[in-house]
Amino acid sequence: MYSVVEIQGHQYRVKEGDIVDVQKMDAEVGSTVELDKVLFVGGETPKVGTPVVDGAKVTAEVVRQARSRKVIVFKRKAGLSRTKNGHRQHYTALKITGIKA
Repeated sequence: MYSVVEIQGHQYRVKEGDIVDVQKMDAEVGSTVELDKVLFVGGETPKVGTPVVDGAKVTAEVVRQARSRKVIVFKRKAGLSRTKNGHRQHYTALKITGIKA
């Protein structure tokens, strides 16, 4: 069984056992998070929400809080200037532990 869940404005297709990297959440490593904005539940009898499926929940465990790989931002204007910056986005890794329809 899989599900489409909305986490902080982004939609993810998840199934039990998946590890999903989402935007940084205020949660401790090892804690359990319940996601109640379930938009779709697939399986033998799929359920489509309008906009969310009533009574459906996805539970997840926080695996780690980290930062992604560095992205180099290089801006150049011919003959004038150059600017080199780097950016590392904070993220939270969630392990999906259960889907309840």
